[in-house]
Amino acid sequence: MISRRTILSGLSGLAGSAVAGCSSSRQTASVPYKMPIAPPPPDRASQGIDAVIDISKFVTVTDFRQVRRSGIQGVIHKATEGGDYADPMCAARRPQAEAAGLMWGTYHYGTGQMPGERQAAYYLSVSRPGPRTLLALDLEANENNPSNSMRLDQAEAFVRAVADATGRLPVVYVHPTWANGEPLPNSGLSLGARITPASILARCSLWIADYHDSPEVPFAWESTGWRLWQYAGDESAARPAYGQTTIVEGVSHCDRNLFNGDADSLRAFWGAR
Repeated sequence: MISRRTILSGLSGLAGSAVAGCSSSRQTASVPYKMPIAPPPPDRASQGIDAVIDISKFVTVTDFRQVRRSGIQGVIHKATEGGDYADPMCAARRPQAEAAGLMWGTYHYGTGQMPGERQAAYYLSVSRPGPRTLLALDLEANENNPSNSMRLDQAEAFVRAVADATGRLPVVYVHPTWANGEPLPNSGLSLGARITPASILARCSLWIADYHDSPEVPFAWESTGWRLWQYAGDESAARPAYGQTTIVEGVSHCDRNLFNGDADSLRAFWGAR
């Protein structure tokens, strides 16, 4: 994943007010509930199935039916960033993907410019999740503008707000080094604090970003493990995992993700979010 500011640095006027949303329904919680806890990972080999891609407007989609025929079962599309940017392709692509038989999900790229609660409200207003929409928070370093990286307290506030509004926890996408509060090897940037098992983030299912041959599980998720593993970005042939960098038909490029389970478990996981 990548911030739109990394690619569109210096540009303005990309506010998402004109985006109608990613669906026609909205999930709200009408009664108090206990804070949900992410389910444990399945008892099976950790390699999982290669069945999920994530994309944004920078990916050209020619035919979601070809994506489905490539063995992909789920698509996670960027919906928002910060509190003022909406991906303009998200709304139009949702019905196309679902009509092709793909499960639909959206993610929010967290930034440091606005409170987590405000970012969550904006994300939900644009994404408009249905009961089977996978929700996700992209928690990573904003390397183009480090001071605008989402802080730990903002991420926790975002997750609480999403849970309060929908009754479900989002998936958390994070690099293991970032989650552990350690400096990134290339930039030296750091989250500034380690995510601990006591954090609400640790209750969320883990979507780990790690381009090595096997993923490192961050400290906060040591007892539960990962559910999604982004093992290659944009078919990065230089950093393959298990050699699974085959180009998915129907899209110009995409990030590739393994699910820690079988096809039935993936469908159950997606619907339970």
